[in-house]
Amino acid sequence: MKKLIYHIVLLCAVFVSAASCDSYIDITPKGAITVDSASQYYELIVNPLRGYQPASFAFLSDNMWAKESNILGNENRSRDGINFTFNEEADRTIVGDNNLYGNIYSFILRSNMVIDNIDKAPGTQTVKTLAKAEARVLRAWDHFLAINLYAKAYTPETAAQDGGVCIVEHYDLEASPAKSTVAGVYDFIIKELEESVPLLQETPVNIYHPNKAYGYGLLAQVYLHHRDWAKAKDAAEKSLAINDALVDYNEIAAYRRGILDKNYGNKYGNTNNPEVLSYMWNGSAGWTSESSHFLNYGMISPELVNLYKQEKDDLRYTLFFFESGQPTQYFDRGSGADLWIETVTTEKFMYATMGMKTPEVYLTLAEAEARLGNISTAEQLVNKLRAKRLSSTVTAIPTPATKEDMVKAIVLERRKELLFGFHRFFDLKRLNVDAEYQTTITRTFPLVNITAEHPQKTYTLRPDSRLYIIPFPRTATDKNPNLTQNY
Repeated sequence: MKKLIYHIVLLCAVFVSAASCDSYIDITPKGAITVDSASQYYELIVNPLRGYQPASFAFLSDNMWAKESNILGNENRSRDGINFTFNEEADRTIVGDNNLYGNIYSFILRSNMVIDNIDKAPGTQTVKTLAKAEARVLRAWDHFLAINLYAKAYTPETAAQDGGVCIVEHYDLEASPAKSTVAGVYDFIIKELEESVPLLQETPVNIYHPNKAYGYGLLAQVYLHHRDWAKAKDAAEKSLAINDALVDYNEIAAYRRGILDKNYGNKYGNTNNPEVLSYMWNGSAGWTSESSHFLNYGMISPELVNLYKQEKDDLRYTLFFFESGQPTQYFDRGSGADLWIETVTTEKFMYATMGMKTPEVYLTLAEAEARLGNISTAEQLVNKLRAKRLSSTVTAIPTPATKEDMVKAIVLERRKELLFGFHRFFDLKRLNVDAEYQTTITRTFPLVNITAEHPQKTYTLRPDSRLYIIPFPRTATDKNPNLTQNY
């Protein structure tokens, strides 16, 4: 059997650029680790540095804010400046996406390497079946990210005609795949997950292998975007039947106040948070960049700060944000915005951003129940989560009068619970399909550094804005002529 060089998994997707791969191609792999057994292919699925750079979409959200000096003067020439000021006239392809597209497709190629080659390697069928199932689940996840970033939101009436992304099913560095439709990509993702998730383990050998609770949670998320409410409900229930853990933030607050034993320490730090279903990072790769990217893309808007403060002692705010003492090189005091306390990331409390955690599954189930008209059940699910997040004596939401009111209450909890990462951007995009849930975002800026050169202005992001479709980077479209923009 032809041996594959392990270093190849670090290659960028050919659809992005071949230049960065030269260093691997030119090096003679003397003593290189080769992949020539089923167990080694299974190990290849593990990627502790699975990271996604949020720069290309982070500021297309009413949750996020930026330091003013990073934006002023850059409204037409930087990715952050264009997105923060909702500038539809600027050419976003000239600033790229900071390799987000490249990371997504390099991860897909990594999955394909396993899927295409493991059957030819010596080893047990049990390992091969499990490895292919895990690789297909991760491949589905990456295609899900791609379709929701680079194409229109799924709309039943037009999805079969709307331009999507390339479906890449094989490890082929020379391919120029055709672009599928939005409907075609969703069909592929759903088939991948429906066939593979039941084959996953509930407790894999380590946390970086996808587990069954994550698989069903991902399937529920996909169904939610696909507007299959009953199937989303069923998948979310299966996920929570395996892992329904919720950390009580009141316990963390008690530790911070010195009430709990000092040995409590990092009980929920690093890989110890039972809510976390998948470990993926807010940045290019790994924990270090997770922390550094929080400083650049971890500031929440004055609007979101006010939403938190409307209720007494929402621990999702008071535990993880405070204005005083924040590093001014990343933060404007007096803006009303607030910055994530970077020091709590990973070591003190594992706060999943790009991956999935059980609260998301609860909220997905709640929305599916509400969409199906089961308002009381949806309300109970939201209140179960809020009881672990608020320190006040009253944590329940006011009982919604209609299905629409219940969905809006759930979306608000999603906004406050699922910070950073893809969550709010994806929610805005999918909800803008429905007239009753559309959001027009307005942003008044600057708030602190107002001058004659930089007067205060109000910027607007319409629900149907072309900005919600992230452009394919030029390195990708130049390499693959089949990859035309979707906006």
